[in-house]
Amino acid sequence: MSEEVEHHIGGFAALSAANSRDIHARTPEKKKQVVDDTIARQVAQPVVTAMPSDARHGAGKSAAAANPLSQDPSDWIDMSSRQLGAEISDIPGDSLRPILQQVREHHPQADLTILRKAYNRAVWQHRLERRRSGEPYIIHPLGVAQILADLGMTPRVVAAGLLHDTVEDTDYTLDECREEFGDTVAGLVDGVTKISKIEYGDSAQAETIRKLVVAMSKDVRTLVVKLADRVHNARTWRYVPKDSGDKKARETLDIYAPLASRLGMNAIKTELEELSFKQLYPKIYNEIVVLTAQRAGKRDVYLNQILSDLRSDLRGAGIDAYVTGRPKDYFSIYQKMIVRGHDFDHIYDLVGVRVICSTIRDCYAALGTVHANWKPIPGRFKDYIAMPKLNMYQSLHTTVVGPGGKPVEIQIRTWDMHRRAEFGIAAHWKYKENGQAGRELSTPDATDKTREAQDSQDQEQELSEKDNLRWIQQLADWTSQTPDSNEFLGSLKDDLSSGEVYVFTPKGKVISLPAGSTPVDFAYSVHTEVGHHTMGARVNGRLMPLDTRLNNGDTVEILTSKAENAGPSRDWLNFVKSPRSRSKIKQWFSKERRFEAIDDGKDDLIRALRRRNLPVAQFTSEPSMVGVAQDLGLGSPDSVYSAIGEGKISVQNVIEHLTRELGGDEESEDLDGSVIPLRDISTKPSSSTSDSAITVRGVDDVWVKLARCCTPVPGDDIAGFITKTEGVSVHRVDCVNFINLKKNQPERVVKVSWSGRKGTFLVRIQIEALDRPHLLSDVTRTLADAGVDIMSGNMQAGRDRVAILQFEFELADSQHLKTALTAVRGVEGVYDAYRLTGSNGSKKKQ
Repeated sequence: MSEEVEHHIGGFAALSAANSRDIHARTPEKKKQVVDDTIARQVAQPVVTAMPSDARHGAGKSAAAANPLSQDPSDWIDMSSRQLGAEISDIPGDSLRPILQQVREHHPQADLTILRKAYNRAVWQHRLERRRSGEPYIIHPLGVAQILADLGMTPRVVAAGLLHDTVEDTDYTLDECREEFGDTVAGLVDGVTKISKIEYGDSAQAETIRKLVVAMSKDVRTLVVKLADRVHNARTWRYVPKDSGDKKARETLDIYAPLASRLGMNAIKTELEELSFKQLYPKIYNEIVVLTAQRAGKRDVYLNQILSDLRSDLRGAGIDAYVTGRPKDYFSIYQKMIVRGHDFDHIYDLVGVRVICSTIRDCYAALGTVHANWKPIPGRFKDYIAMPKLNMYQSLHTTVVGPGGKPVEIQIRTWDMHRRAEFGIAAHWKYKENGQAGRELSTPDATDKTREAQDSQDQEQELSEKDNLRWIQQLADWTSQTPDSNEFLGSLKDDLSSGEVYVFTPKGKVISLPAGSTPVDFAYSVHTEVGHHTMGARVNGRLMPLDTRLNNGDTVEILTSKAENAGPSRDWLNFVKSPRSRSKIKQWFSKERRFEAIDDGKDDLIRALRRRNLPVAQFTSEPSMVGVAQDLGLGSPDSVYSAIGEGKISVQNVIEHLTRELGGDEESEDLDGSVIPLRDISTKPSSSTSDSAITVRGVDDVWVKLARCCTPVPGDDIAGFITKTEGVSVHRVDCVNFINLKKNQPERVVKVSWSGRKGTFLVRIQIEALDRPHLLSDVTRTLADAGVDIMSGNMQAGRDRVAILQFEFELADSQHLKTALTAVRGVEGVYDAYRLTGSNGSKKKQ
């Protein structure tokens, strides 16, 4: 691949010796003309040449197998999401061939000239750039374009993938792009560029996501291109600094993966989750990989038994269906450990089973057969065929008791539903020039035509384009209704992470709401004024409190007040679920009750400060609040409180400004005392009588103690600090407390060193592991076997099923510590063990 790219780059850069010299000698206008003429000649000579199928796709790999949306469904039914964009050719002169082939299969009548032209432009613009991995930069646009082609996007969208970084990273302008490729491609490139171009700061992520929402509300294909860009970049996070990769991975896990899920792009969502999980928690990821591999043999036997029994049952019922199974993704396993609170050994559904039928009627027949032969688990059945998700997802979900009494999750769907589940909006929607979705599907396969002929009523259960794009428009509304970017990001995260509940209006219209919604959320989803005037609600014909949680299938009727001054109650903010409801309620109070907003905002701020154990009086003092008001561009402290109460700025935002205004958290040690008088410092080192293991340079007969904040041991670089009443406190030189003490009172710092005499030293260690039964006893027994006498210890296990164990003990030397830590790391489930060396919980490997 690299040779081929270099070949093209070399061809463009050289042109000819005369042309090259001519370019440097001309004006910018002349230079651009030469480049454009060269690209035009390249377009006239297509890059792709005829080659055998096996040469394009590898020995024994057919074109159908390479295509995730092949005409033969069985070719792509088990396709891993990681195969997206994996067909970039390694053959010189053939980089664009897999992309052209994929686009041609999805859009046989399309003119592909624009792709060749975009490729050549991208090669030229990025000719001098390289990625962090050392590869030519053109690898990235090609990878993004290949992902888009695999998803079934049109030539213009794929061309935008090839060009998406040209405007941002090179001297190529948007006007030049529009002139060369038209408004559609230029608009997509502009949308992706605006998402990426943002100044860094406290609200950088929130503002980036806001821009993303605005861009995709204008043309959802912008998000599809951005997702393909994020997937390809995520595959190379190992080449970027750890902190940068972690930031991108967290953003991906919080925002981009859920956005992909909302658009039904499960293949993209799954890969983003896996890559982010691996980047953020590599040790936990590797531990789950090991645990899964250890059980692979038994799992495969168990899965094959389930598939065999299920195929036999369906065949006996006369149902023609394709039955398949695959292991759960590592992130999915980790999520089950968090949500259900199970340790790894008690997660039985490590595999997923799918039944693919030809028609919707067969889906329900298959469901009946499954429940007739396998005992269903109550409360675990969901009918997403009759009640589709807004991302177009349709399927029957059920959990049954399988062999050995273990639960088995089964999904039943048609071929068309399966394609939609994997690739969502990107795979099945053609786009018009204005970016709005058209309903025509791309090249339906034989099973689609059969389904339409056999069961025309199925069409009534298909989602319309308005259903699919409604949520995106709703997001765009939130951006205009929520001025504070941090609050908007919080609302978006809540919405993306929540499930859905489907309820009915009295006339039978289906309304989708976030899980946990109340009649008030329902009222605001109907109309803002209906929400403002709500005074009561009937759920399934019965009067119910307004904070009642709605369930799937409920029929909701809102009772409204006719009074002109009717309005929402502030108490509603304590139980409404949807961001729309919360935003509308806060807007009402912003207009009607500014003075109340000041009091409420102040109360919110004080409560938040107390939750964080911050000094309320100091943080809310007049000078502090005046400084924050100036930072935020507000006139007075009351304006700050009012803005909090009205929902214009978040409490967290204000606290961050207050913390900076006051110079951060107060020091943990008293820095205001006077210096202890000392005898004249000599150059002769003198050992202390208080601790024979430490020598204080230039001071005799002084009490020496080892600081508990960093617990230094022989071999550590150390320094001393003269305290007011307790002699010299010895710290590690990288101890956070010592660094602060030295910065504020350097005259109290003295040089100390290890004397070489034996002694005992206090050590604190931390152990991180996947929680399981008997973990604590196994760890303590291992420490005891290693000769460690534990003085104190504690263990905490969070909702994420990660156990944190800390122990304190005394040791005579650092080698003993290394032996103990090595032993602990061998305990099952332990993925890290290290010594704590700083007051802020910093760690040091042994």
